[in-house]
Order: sequence, then structure tokens, then C-alpha cells
Amino acid sequence: MLLTEYRLDLVIQALRTALKMEHPADAVLRHFFQAERIGSNERSLVAETLFGVLRHRLLLEYGCTLDDKGQATARRMALAYWVKFGGYNLRELEPLLKAKEAEWLGKAKSISVGELPLSIQAELPDWIVDKLRPHHGDAGILELGRSMQQPAPLDLRVNTLLAGRNEVLQSLQAEGMDAQATPYSPMGIRLKYKPALNKHALFLTGKFEVQDEGSQLLGLLLAPKRNDMVVDFCAGAGGKTLMLGAMMNSQGRLYAWDISEKRLTNLKPRLKRSGLSNVQPQLIAHENDSKVKRLAGKIDRVLVDAPCSGLGTLRRNPDLKFRQSAQSVAELNLKQAAILASAARLLKPGGRLVYATCSLLHEENQGIVQDFLAVHPDFTLLPAGEVLRQQHIALEMGDYLQLTPQQHNTDGFFAAVLERRGA
Repeated sequence: MLLTEYRLDLVIQALRTALKMEHPADAVLRHFFQAERIGSNERSLVAETLFGVLRHRLLLEYGCTLDDKGQATARRMALAYWVKFGGYNLRELEPLLKAKEAEWLGKAKSISVGELPLSIQAELPDWIVDKLRPHHGDAGILELGRSMQQPAPLDLRVNTLLAGRNEVLQSLQAEGMDAQATPYSPMGIRLKYKPALNKHALFLTGKFEVQDEGSQLLGLLLAPKRNDMVVDFCAGAGGKTLMLGAMMNSQGRLYAWDISEKRLTNLKPRLKRSGLSNVQPQLIAHENDSKVKRLAGKIDRVLVDAPCSGLGTLRRNPDLKFRQSAQSVAELNLKQAAILASAARLLKPGGRLVYATCSLLHEENQGIVQDFLAVHPDFTLLPAGEVLRQQHIALEMGDYLQLTPQQHNTDGFFAAVLERRGA
């Protein structure tokens, strides 16, 4: 795409707002596109540059210090991104450059990444590197960080209540899409590119939803039966709720709880498309809401997709590594422990609970589960690998489900399967 002053100016405007880290990057983009009525070429350039800069921010900031100006402004970050990662050469950028910028950009382009500190190579702030180091080591952190710098593929989940995977797959392939069956989830489809699907006939008739394969595996670990009573404790906009409902063949009873009315409102059109009749969305005030007390000891299956740092989703949400902090994770740990303890009270003897996060941090994952088990002797840990085998899923796991982009090409997910001992 030809770079012009107008296009550079649009990118700078969007970046200035995003780099303040006051709002999620996707919300910044949405508001920017609402305010600026611009063409599709400009929209894709702005979006690609903004997310690219956030993915590579630490290296680009370093690149901005390579001359006497030394300032990581939105303009310089955009220019450095384009020559280092965007596929543009200096000659293409020359008409846009001010005096001496070409000399500085040449230095930025030729940075040798391998000689820089680990946090810059991995594009992970120091506080995240410090938390990962005891469990991953420097080589593991670098591998993880590099995998998080790649854009994520687009995964779909076929609604098995209304369609079969092969039917949807063949239909998408017939339209010329590069679509493949996902390797682990029996209801997943992976698209190499990211076509707009919100007006696709199969989407509008509820035959598929967008859902990462890792997220689909959480439902398969819970493995609800048709006539079970099930609670999705932190349902959000309901992606996993809809999957569980389809797995139950729209039978039994499935409660979708959340503390956000807006998120539950977003579930309604999806629920309508899905053809499910066994889902009851309900707003709860907090984890100790009276609804929790009323159903204590009566539920067969509980999914706790706990609020977390979201660091497993950095391929999609690269701004999270700058919007979270060691302090915000410590606050989340208190919430995670309280939600797990409360949700566990719902289970009847022999019932199953899956505790999950899209985080890579030990203290949000194994730490929370181990602390819970230490004070709840009536619960036992079922090895996740064993549960997956029972579901005929060929994925080697130990006690916990731990998914990473570099190993599984999914978002970073963690899950533990807990069972309440029989009476």
C-alpha cells in the first residue's frame, strides 16, 4: 500500500490514543473508526500498524533511542514499525521523512535483536519475565514471547446442535476459504486468513461461532451429560455457555452467570441463533450471591473461567502486557481464590468443576488450585490428560491442561479438573 502523509497522520492519531494505555486497543480502534470515516485500505493500515506497534513496542522504543532525539513518539514508532516489520523500505518512506530521520531509521532497521536484553527479545515487560522465569527458564520465555508476537489464526466452533463439522468445513472450502479441521477439538475449524464472517449465512443461522480451539477444550474437559444441571460461573458473552448447551443437546439445565449485565446482553442474540432452549442467563451481584447459596450441593458440573490477567491472549490483545501489572495480578489472585471457593459449594458429591484461565502465570493457575485443595480435602484433582483421553482427544497432558501458542497454536490456556468426593 502506498504510504502518504494522510495515511501516516491517521496512524499517528490512533497510536497516540492507544499508547496511553487508558483503554483496550480494540476499543480505541472502534472509537477511532467511528470518529474518522475512512476507506477500507486506511482502516486495515491503521489496525495492522497499531497492533504491530503494540506487539513490538519494547524493541521499537529501543529503536527510537538510537539518535540524539531519543523519543518514542507515535510518529517515530509507526515509521520504525514499517521499516522493521511492515515490509517497507527506506526509499518508500523517504517522501514522508523529515531531516535526519532517514539516518535514524536506517539504524533502527538494522538493529540486531539477539544482542538485546531478554525482555526486549521476548517483547515481554520485566515484571512478566520475572514471574515466568522460575517455571519456564530464559529459553522458554524467549520461545513463548516470540510466539506471542505472531497474529493468531481464526478458529470457529461448529454448533453441533445444528450442523456437523464436515458440512461446515466443506461449505467454507467450497467458497475458497483456507479452512482446516482443528487438530484437538472435534468441533473446531481453523481459518488461515480472517474473512469478515458476521454476515455469513452459516453464522447468521447459528451453525458456527468464533471460538479459539483452546477455549473449546475447556468445555470438553467439563464433559457435561445431557440431563445434567450445569453452571457457567463467569459466563461473559457466553461462548463456552453455547458450547456446553450444544454438548448437552439442549437438554438438562444450564445457568449462565455473570456480574456484568452488558456481557449477558451480548449473549442474547448469540443464544437466539444457537437454537438452544436449556440456557438460563442470570445476573449475579458477586460470587456469594443468593443464587449461589440456593443451588449449593445441587449442581453436576461447574465451569469457572476465572477473571484473569489475560496474558495467554497476547497474540490478540498485545496491549494487556502493558495494561496489567504485578499489583493487578495480586488483586486478581484474591478474586480467583474467592470465586473458586464459592463455585465449589455448588457441586453435589461426585460432581466436577473445571477451573480455567487464559493466563500463563503460576500464581493465577496452579497456585490457586493448590491453595484450594489444601483447605478442601473433599476435592480431588483429576489429571487433565486422563480426562482428555476419555474424550478421545489426542493431546498429551499431565495433571493440568496447559496450552501455549508455540506448542499448540492456541491461546495460552490453563485448566484444572476438580471432583467432589462422593458422600
